Amino acid sequence: MTDTTYDSQNIFARILRGEIPAKKIYEDDYALAFPDIAPKAPVHILVIPKGAYRDVYDFGARAGSEEIAGFARAVSKIIAQENLESAGFRVISNCGLHGGQEVPHYHVHILGGKALGAMI
Repeated sequence: MTDTTYDSQNIFARILRGEIPAKKIYEDDYALAFPDIAPKAPVHILVIPKGAYRDVYDFGARAGSEEIAGFARAVSKIIAQENLESAGFRVISNCGLHGGQEVPHYHVHILGGKALGAMI
């Protein structure tokens, strides 16, 4: 069984508390978005929910329907804000050790701005 304890000292939790600065490109009651510090595409945005969730599994299991809908709508608003909807984009959520998750706070990567090629 995996550890389901949320690490309140992870970098995204600290950004949400204002302890670490981030270049906010979107914020509402449910989500915060900022550019990835090591972008893999011309547009590489991280979107994090404001609640304390470890990964997509934890978010889906414990978040309320309003929070889930609010987060999904925030992702769509960011995609529109960045004008990615017509040319295409990718939304990725890495989960756990085998999924390559580096920060134990649920987040999605929005990538776009060029043809991204195959997934793996």
